[in-house]
Amino acid sequence: MRNSAKSSLAGSTACGLVFIALAAALPVQAHADANTPDAKAPDAAPAEIVVTATRQTEKARDVPLAVTTISGDKLDTLNSSGLDIRFLSSRTPSLQIESSFGRTYPRFYIRGLGNTDYDPNAAQPVSVVYDGVSLESPMLKSFPVFDLADVEVLRGPQGTLFGRNTPAGVVKLDSAKPTDTFGGYGSLEWGTYNTINGEEALNIPLGGGFSSRFSGIEQHRENWVTNTNYGAPGNVAPAKLEGYTDIAGRAQISYVSPDDSFHALWNIHLRGLDGTPRVFRAGIFQQGSNNFVAGFNPSQVSVDGFESQSMSQWGTNLRLDKHFEGLGTLYSITAFEHARVESTGDIDGGSSYAASGTATGLGVGGFADNTGGVTRPDEFSQEVRFVSDEFGGLRLQGGLYAFTQKLTYSEFDYQPPLSGSFNAAANTYTVGYTNRYQDLDQDIEHNDRNTNLGVYASGEYKVGKLTLRAGLRYSHDRKRDTVWGYSAGLSSEYQNYGTIVTPYGTPGYVLAPQTASISGGYTTWDASATYAITPKINFYTRVATGYLGPAIQDRVTFGSIQNTAGKQTTLSTEAGFKGTLFAGKLNFSVDGYWSRTNDMTLTEVGGVGNSATLVTVPRVYGSGAEAEVDVRPFRGLTLSGSGSYNYTLMRAPGLGIPYCGDGCTVTDPINSAGLAVIDGNPLPQAPRYVANINAHYELPLANGGSAFFNTDWAYRSSINYFLYTAAEFTGRSLTEGGLKVGYRTPNGWEFAFFGRNVLNQIRAISAIDFNNLTGMINDPRIWGGSIRKSF
Repeated sequence: MRNSAKSSLAGSTACGLVFIALAAALPVQAHADANTPDAKAPDAAPAEIVVTATRQTEKARDVPLAVTTISGDKLDTLNSSGLDIRFLSSRTPSLQIESSFGRTYPRFYIRGLGNTDYDPNAAQPVSVVYDGVSLESPMLKSFPVFDLADVEVLRGPQGTLFGRNTPAGVVKLDSAKPTDTFGGYGSLEWGTYNTINGEEALNIPLGGGFSSRFSGIEQHRENWVTNTNYGAPGNVAPAKLEGYTDIAGRAQISYVSPDDSFHALWNIHLRGLDGTPRVFRAGIFQQGSNNFVAGFNPSQVSVDGFESQSMSQWGTNLRLDKHFEGLGTLYSITAFEHARVESTGDIDGGSSYAASGTATGLGVGGFADNTGGVTRPDEFSQEVRFVSDEFGGLRLQGGLYAFTQKLTYSEFDYQPPLSGSFNAAANTYTVGYTNRYQDLDQDIEHNDRNTNLGVYASGEYKVGKLTLRAGLRYSHDRKRDTVWGYSAGLSSEYQNYGTIVTPYGTPGYVLAPQTASISGGYTTWDASATYAITPKINFYTRVATGYLGPAIQDRVTFGSIQNTAGKQTTLSTEAGFKGTLFAGKLNFSVDGYWSRTNDMTLTEVGGVGNSATLVTVPRVYGSGAEAEVDVRPFRGLTLSGSGSYNYTLMRAPGLGIPYCGDGCTVTDPINSAGLAVIDGNPLPQAPRYVANINAHYELPLANGGSAFFNTDWAYRSSINYFLYTAAEFTGRSLTEGGLKVGYRTPNGWEFAFFGRNVLNQIRAISAIDFNNLTGMINDPRIWGGSIRKSF
């Protein structure tokens, strides 16, 4: 089952080695030039912040929405030490990213709006747009971050220009593009746990208007978590966990016509990942508290189930634009993305099991559970867009968008223990296993189809100091989902060992094919006004709506059934100031917002049955304020900081949901049906406060080189893991800091020392609640060194 992934990994490795060889060899024959686009050099003068949030290149202060851009040294530093896209979490206002899958399934939250659902077909209200292509599958959103021009985070509904499933916002990543100048760079980092992070790019002009760019990244970390249960009778888990080898490459070829009226850019990219999934850690919370239990060690775990994760991914896109003099520009983006993801984990997180009563203590669960699956998303999209030239202050744009997704995946639940021993004094049961890879307790197959069609138009009109903008988009979604398979259940001989009673007691059954279909459409709109208070300071106000398409939840293991939810709509208002002061040395923005989401689609995740069921919350309110500042008081020094306050409130009178299966201390009211009432709770993974600061100083030296220092710090306040509240499942605040100090030579070499999570603050960032107090933690502290050559 993993041969194809290994073949793809080998292919990606070969590509990566070619990129490294090119990046290492060509500087010898090229004349080093620290002024090329790929070279790192001190900032000579303050620069305007430019963004493409409106799908046009504009000064950030002229864009009537909250947007943050990260690029240059700041982006390079944040992305050091082998991190994946989750490194962006808390690095911009109101943005959180977490995962219970590790590197293959990031979940995004902006202004508190997100979705904790872990199923492959889950829809998220934050869109990831990579090189102009909207990625729907959460697994495709995990493509590695390397050789980027910048990252932009757009906050608030983006329904007009970016379509459905953007009511919370957009994370937009743009690769560095080919140019007509020869150059590139190669870098290598090495750190704690044998963490290796290599990145390289090579830009080659081809002549006749053609240029090319080849780039790649190679990330590796040794398995740094020791399984203390390794070698025990019946154990099938590996001795070490939490390592990975993740390799990706990208090739781009561009063409520019002699008169610069026509541009073409072809992009092909691929990835291979092999490692272990996120480690679940049973019993790490003190009962009645969100503190870790005594004796908790981040580098140790005691598990007994199969652990594996692999991913192969590739995609391609073609971007065309043609300018018609006196009219405007026609754009086309055609894209295809594919991935195959295998992930299997010991999700109970333990190796011994409570025979009766509450499952507490490190490595102890209520019962054994080992699940996995293979997921294959295929996505095709086509967009055609026309942007007019400006006519007397008026500019228009509009387009058509078509998207189709084919998603197939399997869900496996492996046979529970067939042998073992009961310890009456400890009230635990230590299990042994047969070959669980072939002896499945449940095997559910899924076949999903999803299509979306959209048509949109927007315009802007400038009159004096005032700019007015408005847009409209109609989107229509259609989803069809078919599931089939079997659940063997348990025969009576497995239902009682001493005082342990299995939670499975149902007889085996075969699930005949079941199909659920749902469709719907919605018109989103936005309107904004920008007023130039001074030539460098603007005030803006914006009203916008967002739309999350109808959803199907098809997790039918553990007794769940298919269920559907209709569309989710969001209305948001915001206003703020943006500007540049002191001859461009200071850029700032500040905004306040309010939002109301109707019929928000959320997921009851976990509970006694480890199920995932859609739940519709009638109203969710959000409000807050965000601020950013970027200041360059003198040559070489850049200081930046941002912060946000986000308040979220679910209004769902009478709505109750199942809560934790074992051990937790629920703080919500419990209704007569034994359900936790969530009315008045905040959204999960929605901290009230997020803040970050970054300082970069570069000191020119007499020999033409420079010394530099960079430090960054990010903070988020406490969070809720689930829709209900419990003492154990309220995550403590988290502060993570990084630093990088080094030297750049006159001929383009860079030598540096770096650290990530330098305080080594370890926190649980998410949890599993179905049969014990299980949590997942953030990355540990990494120290390392790096070398880079730009030419």
